[in-house]
Amino acid sequence: MIEALPGALYTTDAAGRITSYNPAAAELWGRLPKLGAEQWCGSNRLYKPDGTPMPHDESPMALALKEHRPIQGAEAIAERPDGGRVPFLAYVTLLRDPSGVITGAVNMLVDITERKRAEELALRLAAIVETSDDSIIGVDLNGIITSWNQGAERLLTYTAEEAVGTPVSMLIPPDRRDEERSIVRRVQNGEHVDHVETVRLRKDGSPVWVSLTVSPLKDPQGNVIGASRIGRDITERRRGEEHRRILIGELNHRVKNTLAKVQAIASQTLRNAASVEEARMSFETRLIALAKAHDLLTRESWESADLTDIVRDALELYAGANRFRIDGPVVRLGPEPALAIAMALHELSTNAAKYGALSRDDGCIDIVWRLKGDADGRRLSLRWAERGGPPVVPPQRKGFGSRLLERALAQELGGEVRVVYEPTGVICMIEAFLLADETKQQNAAIGEIRNVPSDRQG
Repeated sequence: MIEALPGALYTTDAAGRITSYNPAAAELWGRLPKLGAEQWCGSNRLYKPDGTPMPHDESPMALALKEHRPIQGAEAIAERPDGGRVPFLAYVTLLRDPSGVITGAVNMLVDITERKRAEELALRLAAIVETSDDSIIGVDLNGIITSWNQGAERLLTYTAEEAVGTPVSMLIPPDRRDEERSIVRRVQNGEHVDHVETVRLRKDGSPVWVSLTVSPLKDPQGNVIGASRIGRDITERRRGEEHRRILIGELNHRVKNTLAKVQAIASQTLRNAASVEEARMSFETRLIALAKAHDLLTRESWESADLTDIVRDALELYAGANRFRIDGPVVRLGPEPALAIAMALHELSTNAAKYGALSRDDGCIDIVWRLKGDADGRRLSLRWAERGGPPVVPPQRKGFGSRLLERALAQELGGEVRVVYEPTGVICMIEAFLLADETKQQNAAIGEIRNVPSDRQG
């Protein structure tokens, strides 16, 4: 019967010499020890549970015989000849004759390899759960939190002491309760819920976007006893997606606006040109002016542009004339006002080159602006004044440039634009109301003379 037992058994005499063993013991040791010759244990080597060597005379069998006491559940590791190691528990029972004298002992060895593997796996999984960046929460069938890892503490800001034992519903916004009930029903039916994007509440009540995976927890009989909830913070991803959505919408809006501007420029240019060549040149220069304004805004991520940069870019074609004086504080303009003023300055400078101050060597232009107002908003006053050019005669009809200045620019800026044809030179006065976040004034800059790069002062 002992030979047929699946458990490892062996016996020794009072001196610890092995007197018998069954096949299960030989299999555990991986060898066949010599009866009556080998002592204490049949394995090649023994180790303590921590992996340090254990001499045979310190084995559970040796201690039981030396100390005259049974050993119950002592743990050790047997090494086989092939190097494999088998963790086991030793149960040593002393054998006595009718007079009570110890005549030997019987040792039952319980192989705990699978148990050790399960323990190691459990410890490994516990370490993974505890150190995971994801929020991992255990919940029972009543919705009570049973476990809470460090990732949950970082994401949801409750400590484990605060969270364990409380309802998981404290993490769920009121408008997400129906979604939660659906998840619970699916889990109770044994379903796995994968990557639901939802919102959870932190300790301070602030929302956080998470990708939620919920898996049922089952007992050995397969009954659902709870759920494991893994939440990954996707707040930044959602912000990125929203930002991309806004950018696409903004890009679509800007493309449409740009095409509308190009269409208007083309229509007005062709309508007012005296020849095909004049139309081509006017259209090209206007598109170049529009492109420069776009480049300036692109460098600033299409948030705003400095009025000084707008003026300099618009006058770059005529910078060699060395006849511009630019004076004004720092002003940031939004995309639409920036484009409108850039196109207006282009029309003014083109007109000045053809008929005004820039058509003569001694002509010059002052471009001066000032800001007035308070924290809620400021009024921008910009003045373009030509001098030194030929005598000015008011035009018989208004061309594209005049209509752009007096109608389109005024409408875009929500203000007033006036063009005065003084005999000494054209004067254009622009009044625009700017929101507080579109302006930035530096007192040190007021009154500073900023010149287009040149060899001499204008």
